[in-house]
Amino acid sequence: MTTVQSPPAPPTAIRPRVAARTGLYAVLAVNVAVVAYFFVQAGFASNTLIVVGRLCGLLGGLLMAFQLLLVARLPWFDRRIGMDRMTLWHRWIGFSLLWTLVGHVVFITFGYGESSGLDPVNQLVDLAETTEGVLRALVAWVLIIFIGAVSARWARRRLAYETWHFIHLYTYAAVVLAFTHEVAVGTTFVASSLATAYWWTLWGFALGAVVLGRAVLPLWRNWRHQLRVSAVVPESHNVVSVYITGRDLDRMGARAGQFFLWRFMTRDRWWQANPFSLSAAPDGRSLRLTAKAAGDGSAALRHVKVGTRVFAEGPYGAFTAMHRTRPESLLIAGGVGVTPIRALLEELEGHAVVIYRVSSDRDAVLYDELRDLAATKGAELHLVTGSPVPDRLAAPELSRLVPDIADRDVFLCGPPPMMNAVLGTLRELGVPKPQIHFERFSLAG
Repeated sequence: MTTVQSPPAPPTAIRPRVAARTGLYAVLAVNVAVVAYFFVQAGFASNTLIVVGRLCGLLGGLLMAFQLLLVARLPWFDRRIGMDRMTLWHRWIGFSLLWTLVGHVVFITFGYGESSGLDPVNQLVDLAETTEGVLRALVAWVLIIFIGAVSARWARRRLAYETWHFIHLYTYAAVVLAFTHEVAVGTTFVASSLATAYWWTLWGFALGAVVLGRAVLPLWRNWRHQLRVSAVVPESHNVVSVYITGRDLDRMGARAGQFFLWRFMTRDRWWQANPFSLSAAPDGRSLRLTAKAAGDGSAALRHVKVGTRVFAEGPYGAFTAMHRTRPESLLIAGGVGVTPIRALLEELEGHAVVIYRVSSDRDAVLYDELRDLAATKGAELHLVTGSPVPDRLAAPELSRLVPDIADRDVFLCGPPPMMNAVLGTLRELGVPKPQIHFERFSLAG
């Protein structure tokens, strides 16, 4: 099998994640400065509450545009930062946006109420009835409050991913309504032709990024590659591998360790997208995913027929050899988290140690492949079995298996409790943070 080999980055090179993250921070900081400049240029109202309310509204508009950039799934950022970290930032900025817009409504309402003598409720009703765009803004505000509420942890745990995702789509309606409000009554928006051009450019770029990353690129890639199921192979009683072929797969740009959102175009499953990592390094001829029956979507894979059309969004993820900093590696897998680890082992150069943590031997999916691949590449393979208590990947055991662990890149994938425990162990053993690579697939539940 031919794979794309990826040598480690030179020691003096700027790490891809640092470059991308610094770029995003710089973009946000520059735009905050530009918004502050236009805000001052537009002049201040005599009422301090109104001034604060307008500033909250402008910052809310900027955060809303930045939110769109974070969820656009642009390949350059996704491969360097990872969808899990982008999603985490999206979550925290989302709650910041929520409180910023609450401040906007509260300060504006109380500010105008102070001048008119109306109580806050009647003042808000008066603004909605007499000022163009305010009613649309209130609808957008209510939508954002609702979306923020269902995104809280206590609510998110009680909702199916598909339900939560459908509700989240109302964010786009809120964005459009908020923008029309800004166009209609935003003093800073019309303060100068330069300010007007800035806001139109900002919102156009943000919305354009979403359309490009979430619609244009997936549609174009699937039209180009024409993916179909070529084989369905049971690996155990509850694990199955699906092989997928298509056209020009060598131009897809997929890397070992990445994942796709897969839709199998059957009558009862076309609407459901499931995230599965590649379980073999892409070779330009086929793709393979391996999944455990943990839900309706993954359980149904065993019954997918050969020839079924596949619509795939991706490749996504920064869990790749692009982020290597050392010539030697340690790969730690837990359970079905072995799938991206197995693909990475196939692609990585240099000496590698693989630790596969499972409850029992029968749970060691793809172990035969790992053993053969390790023998071919001269890697060490350790199968660790048994109960998680006592922890068989605690610091003493891990340092015994890999004495030079602090000098290796560590790639980690498995169930969240195991990953959290191993991350604590790696910190205890003094493994530098830039050498630790992992990805949490919480976006898809």
